[in-house]
Amino acid sequence: MLRPRTTAAIVAARAAGIHVLLVTGRMFQSVRRYALAAGITDPVVCYQGAVVADATTGEFLRHVPMPELEAREVIAAVEALGYTILVYVDDELYVARETPESDAYAGFQHLVVHPVGDLLDWLPKPPTKLVTVGDPHELDGLEVEMKARFDGRLYISKSLPHFLEFASPAVHKGSGLDFAAKRVGFSREQAVAFGDGENDVELLEWAGYGVAVANAHPKVLAVADLVCPSVDEEGVAQVIEAYLAAPTA
Repeated sequence: MLRPRTTAAIVAARAAGIHVLLVTGRMFQSVRRYALAAGITDPVVCYQGAVVADATTGEFLRHVPMPELEAREVIAAVEALGYTILVYVDDELYVARETPESDAYAGFQHLVVHPVGDLLDWLPKPPTKLVTVGDPHELDGLEVEMKARFDGRLYISKSLPHFLEFASPAVHKGSGLDFAAKRVGFSREQAVAFGDGENDVELLEWAGYGVAVANAHPKVLAVADLVCPSVDEEGVAQVIEAYLAAPTA
């Protein structure tokens, strides 16, 4: 959950007339509660940018699902290697069967998981995204293998060391924020983006000014314009506070 200092910084930024958008790999139902708790009414960018949703009404303003052919190919390939794969359809989470990995993932995000049996027999439509859960070192190797196999056909990135995610090739956090920014009414030159995970690279590259927390993935640190204190020190809140306290020209 958002810590009090970070929530207070978000509230202060919004009171100063600054748009605050959450941009995440998480599913909408998982992140919506945080947006509402912080009083955020701007669109939420989720599912690695595949969905942009209205935090207040829940309406999907943008939805770019995976191509079904590639989704089925990923499911078959990953299951053949013995990994648990999670499938997102209509903002719900589905698995073939419950496993320790799926239970840990669902518990981490406070989600209900729906076991459906054979995923390829069940899959009713193109999913929003797929996630593979496993050992971080093993997933590093799987990421390299899958990127080579699906080059140009899918967006593939790690959100956390033990989560490897698959989405439409038209999707990343930068493209999702681009859509949301046009809807809200600000330019990329006006945007300040914060990130820590590998899947934040495109987000920081899109924004006019990119900030990485000190404990961010090396790829994120490499593209950042500024490195702020770590997540444990609520570095994002510190940057917002400093900006709001700075004298105006």
